[in-house]
Amino acid sequence: MKRNYILASIAIILLGLSACKDTSQKHMAKGPMAFPVQSAVKNNVSVYNEYAANIEGEQNIEIRAKVDGFIDKIYIDEGTEVKKGQLLFKLSAETLNQQVNVANANIEVAKAQVVSAQVEVDKVKPLVEKNIISSVQLKTAESNLNAANAQLIAAKAQYQNAKENLAYTIIKSPVDGIVGSLPYKVGSLVGRSEPKPLTTVSSINNVYAYFNLNEKQLLQFNRGLNGSSVADKIKELPDVELILADGSTYDHKGRIETINGMVNPRTGSISYRAIFPNPSNLLRSGISGTVKFPSNQNEVILVPQKATYELQGKKFVYLVNSENKVEAKEIIVSESLNKDFIVRNGLNEGEIFVVDGLIKLREGMQIAPQVPELTAGIENKTAVSNK
Repeated sequence: MKRNYILASIAIILLGLSACKDTSQKHMAKGPMAFPVQSAVKNNVSVYNEYAANIEGEQNIEIRAKVDGFIDKIYIDEGTEVKKGQLLFKLSAETLNQQVNVANANIEVAKAQVVSAQVEVDKVKPLVEKNIISSVQLKTAESNLNAANAQLIAAKAQYQNAKENLAYTIIKSPVDGIVGSLPYKVGSLVGRSEPKPLTTVSSINNVYAYFNLNEKQLLQFNRGLNGSSVADKIKELPDVELILADGSTYDHKGRIETINGMVNPRTGSISYRAIFPNPSNLLRSGISGTVKFPSNQNEVILVPQKATYELQGKKFVYLVNSENKVEAKEIIVSESLNKDFIVRNGLNEGEIFVVDGLIKLREGMQIAPQVPELTAGIENKTAVSNK
């Protein structure tokens, strides 16, 4: 009985050894695991950095009353398209009409005083010449004539001022544009001291997009363009695109016109201004958008983001050596482009790296490299920076 038990145990052990041997042989037959790999290739890319922008009309003119008065009529409505010289408002003019009449009457009075003074001079002058009266009386008469002429000049000036004030009651548009809000209604008392304008007329044949770059981006801009002056650098800048609030791309491209001369000390940013044509008046003052600012980078290496892993804040790829063994290599990236990274340092052209399945890899592990049919070496690639 005991002998049978020993024989049974030996048989079980032999069967186990046989199974292990079969499994080992199967693994040996399977060989290294296959992983997709890619060769590092230099590319030319167009990088679009995106910046939030505020849109304003080329001219945003506040319409204000130059004289105090009640609004008699409003000839436009909010959003109305107006032409230069078109009538917008009419203010009450009774008081100003009276001031014009008074000023005109003062002119007539001054003219009469001039005539009277001239008569006195004409009367005194021959008497002085005949030594009948003193020359002092002639000087007095001439002085009165000069004073009367001065009063006439002042009266005429007051009349012109009163006429101008009366003309200010008729308010016209100084430019072609779109009317803004109308905070005052008919009957409202308005004047030069009011905090709000009567309205705003925005000239939007062209619109400005204002956006900001930080100091680092400004340095990259200055280093990346030729030219000794800011104007020379601006001339080299490519056209920019505008993304509207609904995510659509505006039909017309714009160009950068000016760069603010000072960095804002509070925000560390500098303001740029781009101009866009607006022939259909689609864009209005006060809306927001996103400016896409392109820059070309030549001879750069792109690495798919899924081909990297992060450890302690650093990015790594797995390089494949001549023995098909993987080695972890740190890379320095400058920015991300959609699903790729631009590698600034750490990866050389021609080096082979694993593209996918990094979670299964270990340092020194031997793999079976598989090269995809489509490689990453595509010239003139365009992407949007997520920076």
